[in-house]
Amino acid sequence: MDASTLASFALIAAGAFVAGGMNAIAGGGTFFSFPALLAAGVPPVMANASNTVALWPASLTSAWAYRREVMKHRKWALILIGVSFVGGITGGLLLLATSNAAFSKLIPWLLLVATALFAFSGQVQKTVAWFKARCGMAASNEPGSIGGALFQLFVAIYGGFFGAGLGILTLAALAIQGFKDIQELNALKNVASAVNYTVAAATFIIAGAISWPHTLVMLVTAMIGGYAGASLARKMSAMWLRRLVVAVGASLTVIYFFKTYY
Repeated sequence: MDASTLASFALIAAGAFVAGGMNAIAGGGTFFSFPALLAAGVPPVMANASNTVALWPASLTSAWAYRREVMKHRKWALILIGVSFVGGITGGLLLLATSNAAFSKLIPWLLLVATALFAFSGQVQKTVAWFKARCGMAASNEPGSIGGALFQLFVAIYGGFFGAGLGILTLAALAIQGFKDIQELNALKNVASAVNYTVAAATFIIAGAISWPHTLVMLVTAMIGGYAGASLARKMSAMWLRRLVVAVGASLTVIYFFKTYY
């Protein structure tokens, strides 16, 4: 193995480690791992599929690290598992059937909406509650709703297709539904991401769309990064973790606008 090959594998290993950690903390890890695969010479669609498989175990370790917080909302966790399962399969099949070219132009707009939704989730939640009251709909003390589950289904389809900003979109959807504790938000987000990655990864493996030499290297470092990121996130204050989520979302939005339109 020559020096350039070693350098490319070192690059994707580092990108996967950071991606695993970022997905556990706030989302946006794909921004680090996907470009690393492209830089290593992996074709775009195969890089996208390989990236999903590589980050799959990291999503499992992140969800496991947050298991105590997840148990506080068992019912909603089961709903998230169901919609993430369906959405992950649907999105994965869409990726295999279409190119990324047209959809990539939507990514910065989706990230912009997701970041804004999360940053102003409190105000949006109040607006939704006001609208429900005006329509004579009964208010509930329990977070979550059928509408929220449907929104999460669309988020899961997006995650199976590409995945950049999946964590931020999920956090935004959960926050609007009335989940307030940032650690519980992160826990449910990690559960949804774990299911989404699992079914999408299975779809890509069955379809033979994976570059295994690169994926196997990333599997290990992403899993280490995912557990480390989840452990760090549980120790961070709610205020700073929320600020980090918004900062990651805003940064991704600017970067993807620049990459897409300039």
